[in-house]
Amino acid sequence: MEGAIPEVTLNDGTKLPVTGLGTYGLWGNAGANAVSSGINAGYRLIDTAYNYENEGAVGEGIKRSGVSREELWVTSKLPGRYHTYEKALVAIQESLYRSKLDYFDLYLIHWPMPNQDSYVEAWQALIDAKKWGLVRSIGVSNFLPEHLERIIGETGVTPSLNQVELHPFFNQEQQRNVHAEHHIQTQSWSPIAKAKDILSNDTINKIAEAHNKTIPQVVLRWQYQIGSVSIPRSTSPQRQRENLAIFDFALSEAEMTAIAGLTRPDGRLFDMDPATHEEF
Repeated sequence: MEGAIPEVTLNDGTKLPVTGLGTYGLWGNAGANAVSSGINAGYRLIDTAYNYENEGAVGEGIKRSGVSREELWVTSKLPGRYHTYEKALVAIQESLYRSKLDYFDLYLIHWPMPNQDSYVEAWQALIDAKKWGLVRSIGVSNFLPEHLERIIGETGVTPSLNQVELHPFFNQEQQRNVHAEHHIQTQSWSPIAKAKDILSNDTINKIAEAHNKTIPQVVLRWQYQIGSVSIPRSTSPQRQRENLAIFDFALSEAEMTAIAGLTRPDGRLFDMDPATHEEF
C-alpha cells in the first residue's frame, strides 16, 4: 500500500476511510478473491449487506488477505424483512456468524421501506446492538430527510452515516445539505454511475485528459472533494489500485462546478425511490 487513505470522523467519534470497496455481486470463491485483492490493493473499508448474500465471501476474503481485522472497517446492512426489533437483532448475529467476525464496524438499515412503517423499531434494535458491542457505529441507507427526522425525533439518536445513490448524474445536493445540518456523513453507492454513461461523457472526459487520469478516477476524486465516502465496486486488481489513486491531484472549482452541472432530476440509475421502494 503506497499511502494511507484519508479518514473522516463520524459524529460518534468513529473514524472511517474516505473510500471503500463495494461488493455487490461478488459471490463465492471469485468474490472472496476480489475482496482479498482489494484489501491487498489498499482498501480498508469493505461494504456488504445481508441481501447481497455474500457476507461469507467477504469474511473469507478478509481471512485470505492476511491483513489484521483491527485494520479494517466492515459494513453490513439490515434487510427489510427483519425490521422488527427481535428479528433485527437476530439478523445482525447471523450476519456476524456468516462473515466469521466478532463485530461490524458499521451497520446500516438498508432501506426505510416507509410503507411497512417499522424502520423506527429497526433503528432501536441497532441502537441496542451498538450498546452490546455487536457493532461499533450505526447508520442508515437510502433514508430521505423525513425518515431521518423521524428516527432522530423518536429515539434521540442520530445516524452516523447515510448511504445513498450519489454520482455525477444524481448529485443529491439537497440531501447532502440535510446530512451536514445533522452532522451525518454522506456515503455514495454506485459512485461512478453506469460505465457506458460515464465513459462517454465529454465533460468528464475532458477533465480526465487535463489531469492525465481515468474517468473513474476523476469521478471518485469529485466524490472525495464533495465530502462523500465512496464505495466503488471492482474485481480487477489493476482497477482496484487505480480507484485508490485519487489523492495525488485535485479538481479546480470550475471542474467541480462542471461536474455538478451534470445532475438531473431523473438521474437515478434504477427505479428505486426510497419513498416507495421496498427491498425485503
